[in-house]
Amino acid sequence: MKVKYFDLENKVVFITGGGSGIGASIVEHFCEQGSKVFFVDINEEESNKVIEKCKKNKFSIPVFYNCDLLKIKDLQNIIKKIISENKTIDVLVNNAANDQRHTIDEVTEEYWDNRINVNLKHFFFAIQAVKDAMIKQKKGSIINMGSVSWMIGEGGMPAYTSSKAAILGMTRSFARDLGPHNIRVNSIAPGSIATERQIKMWLTPEYKKFLLDKQCLKRQLEPADVARVVLFFGSDQSGGCTNHNYMVDAGIL
Repeated sequence: MKVKYFDLENKVVFITGGGSGIGASIVEHFCEQGSKVFFVDINEEESNKVIEKCKKNKFSIPVFYNCDLLKIKDLQNIIKKIISENKTIDVLVNNAANDQRHTIDEVTEEYWDNRINVNLKHFFFAIQAVKDAMIKQKKGSIINMGSVSWMIGEGGMPAYTSSKAAILGMTRSFARDLGPHNIRVNSIAPGSIATERQIKMWLTPEYKKFLLDKQCLKRQLEPADVARVVLFFGSDQSGGCTNHNYMVDAGIL
């Protein structure tokens, strides 16, 4: 642990897509802070590995729910259950997404709807489900995970970049509506992060060199680089920050 946020201890944190990649690192970092962490994912095997890692490191133990985020009622019912048992959710991290590459011609109407649902729709309905509890306690932090992909005009996945661009608009809208209740809403836009999925599928030596040439910082970013920023925005230490998008991209923009 490099930083201890004392206000995060026992805070109730809910994270989507916490079973792998950046989401798993976010789960682990909040657990290290002593938060009461709940997360959803569809990959039970990987999610259990996250739980075992937290146990091994003697962090607080997260609670996992298997949930298909295309099923909005299931997601909202899980959130309602957590709030019922814990009175509130202090920090919501909308993280789950799928950045599968695709060409323009590959996109059908059905594929488009699926990508928007996977990468955007559940963000809205998770916020809808937590807002009343946050309003009641007169505080809360909502963190939406975006991407720099659309900012740099990256091609090869137009449905993904469209949904990620929309997250910024959603963030700013909710920040305005919920700000009077002392609820902060920010988005974080990661650059190229060396998750297991990225390394396996796209982070070739050639592509890595291409990225490092463009970055100000000449090192490959890791999931922990993003998770540590999420901790800051979850903590009261960022109490004056809302309605903004923070990039964790090693200066690629």
